[in-house]
Amino acid sequence: MAGLSFATGTFMLLRSKGRRLSVHLTEREHRVAERERAALAAERRNAALTEQHRLHFDLLCKAMGDATLAAVLNTYDEPVPPERQRQFLFANALYINALHAHRIGAVTLQELYGHLRVMCQNPIFRQYWDATRHHRASLDHSSDEAKVGRVMDRLAEELDHADTDEWWVVGEPPAG
Repeated sequence: MAGLSFATGTFMLLRSKGRRLSVHLTEREHRVAERERAALAAERRNAALTEQHRLHFDLLCKAMGDATLAAVLNTYDEPVPPERQRQFLFANALYINALHAHRIGAVTLQELYGHLRVMCQNPIFRQYWDATRHHRASLDHSSDEAKVGRVMDRLAEELDHADTDEWWVVGEPPAG
């Protein structure tokens, strides 16, 4: 009888451990599945952002090549001659390309900051940035574009007030 009791006890113990192992595996499998779902959602988001970026770029290219189409995008506070407007559209394409690279994770915020710092060295880009200030005012304050816009605004201001010609050291890249 003692042998049967021992065998039954051992069986119950192993069965109990098996259930706990099964629960742990299920929890682990759940975490893996959740990570896979999150990765798939990020992949879908990046694909949608990339498609939207392509469409935006195609529209900008059409406008850069046709002054009558570029006139539709002329929403600046002051008159902008057609040649300058094409330059502004190209500046927008450069900026949006850098923003897109950050949005999809191709560049970190610190790397994006370096790209923005270089763009700020061009006077036409700086004119574009100033001319489109009111465009950015309508962005959702918490959006990626608004956040990067504020980073760019701070950088432009720091560069304007810098007391060095070494522009590549001006400003503190944002954390994160």
